[in-house]
Amino acid sequence: VTVIRAGIETLIPVTELNIGDEFIVKPGARIATDGIVISGQSSINNSMITGESTPVDVAPGSLVIGSAMNNNGRIIVRATRVGSDTELARITAMVVSAQGSKTPIQAKADKIAAYFVPIVTVIALFTFEAWYLFAEKSLTYSISTAISVLVIACPCALGLATPVALLVASGRGALRGIVLRNPRVLEASKKIDVVVLDKTGTLTDGTMSVRSADFSLSAQKVLGAEFAPLLTEQNILSSALALESQSDHPAAQSITTYALAHGASQLPVSDFSQTPGAGVAGRVSIGNKSLVVLIGAPASIAHSCIAFHPEILEAIKVGEESSRTVSVLAWDGVAIAVFASGDQLRTDAVATIAEFNRRGIQSWLLTGDNAESAQSTALAVGIPQERVIAHALPEDKLAKIASLQSQGHSVLMMGDGVNDAAALALSDVSIAIGTGTDTAISTADITLMKPELMGAIDALNLSKKTVSTIRGNLMWAFAYNLIGLPLAALGFASPLYAAAAMAASSLFVVTNSLRIR
Repeated sequence: VTVIRAGIETLIPVTELNIGDEFIVKPGARIATDGIVISGQSSINNSMITGESTPVDVAPGSLVIGSAMNNNGRIIVRATRVGSDTELARITAMVVSAQGSKTPIQAKADKIAAYFVPIVTVIALFTFEAWYLFAEKSLTYSISTAISVLVIACPCALGLATPVALLVASGRGALRGIVLRNPRVLEASKKIDVVVLDKTGTLTDGTMSVRSADFSLSAQKVLGAEFAPLLTEQNILSSALALESQSDHPAAQSITTYALAHGASQLPVSDFSQTPGAGVAGRVSIGNKSLVVLIGAPASIAHSCIAFHPEILEAIKVGEESSRTVSVLAWDGVAIAVFASGDQLRTDAVATIAEFNRRGIQSWLLTGDNAESAQSTALAVGIPQERVIAHALPEDKLAKIASLQSQGHSVLMMGDGVNDAAALALSDVSIAIGTGTDTAISTADITLMKPELMGAIDALNLSKKTVSTIRGNLMWAFAYNLIGLPLAALGFASPLYAAAAMAASSLFVVTNSLRIR
């Protein structure tokens, strides 16, 4: 990290950063530690830490969180917390604590197998004594019968019943983009009756795109008849592209992508300027005119324009009520278009929530985003408003999951950010989206490599089939031993036949496990 000491920029390791040090954060870099901005303006992406989908504009006096991404603009930050006192370190500590309180599921077959061999050994000894001492059979016959007991009761089938099924389930899951970090969690999945979901990056794809674009014909008329030939949707989008393509702000990038997708072409620009937190401006040549084009936040554009037309005001209101980032485009001091950008729902989000509901699994939405955005997302996917918690900090998510568990619920948590990690660790089953942070992925029991929420349903289906197969394997193993042991002890199976039966039982367990799909 580059710090400023005695007016000189010095590069030092992050571990040597002290409280009060002033350090530089360049565009595209992550903030080294928690602090306060003392110089510069920019927009900060906190989505992986706080869950806020919209970048936050910062200026001198704004607080910033370590590890957040600086989108644009060079800023100087004074460190206020370092090391274990930072927000990221605090979240990590909660993850470790939650992981420590989570007891791994132990297969009962492991305990049974531990006692199985000594018990069978004792039965073999009694078998030898019964035939040799009481039935007065030959030493060879008695030893052969005892060996048959040991061979036919080899605990292979019992020992293989669970691990082979889990191994096959892991492989089948990987083929479908479901990576099982802890295969034993499949057993816990069948009890799930509550699912808790994060919003940004989980229910939504976490990337900004233009969700609506409004071109006001009435507002355009204010420019006069001489502008009429130029006021086509393509020209308007091209003028937006000319400016926004030169900005690295997420909202600008979303408008650039939208304009290109709708046939806009690049136009020459002069006198380009960008004001962080406000917008961009420049002179764009369209036809025989050189227009002053502005695009940015409504409040900023309003200062340089005549009063907004009612249609423009209505479009701004709708966009802001939907918790989207609204940008207004103006030509020569007249606002003529409104773009509303935001992250969009995953294509299968509605279907996934509907499937959870069909299975009797309650869905909850816990997000660090604002209440309006949380409520609109919940409404769109079908989550009841009373099961929505906005402005949720990591400890709030942790507390909610603990509360649900104390009520007797088995909780599945789905998330992707650092702020979800502690909740992922505490939940009975946790699923991370593969496009999320390394912290969330390393904490979760299951990772969905495909950006599809229905992978969670596939994981539950895989769990149900695996647990059913394990039960079938164990039932077969117990039935085989209950029948085989008496037959061998009574002398109805020679060591050769006992070995063949033992191999057949193991083969059955393996073959049955391979049926998992």
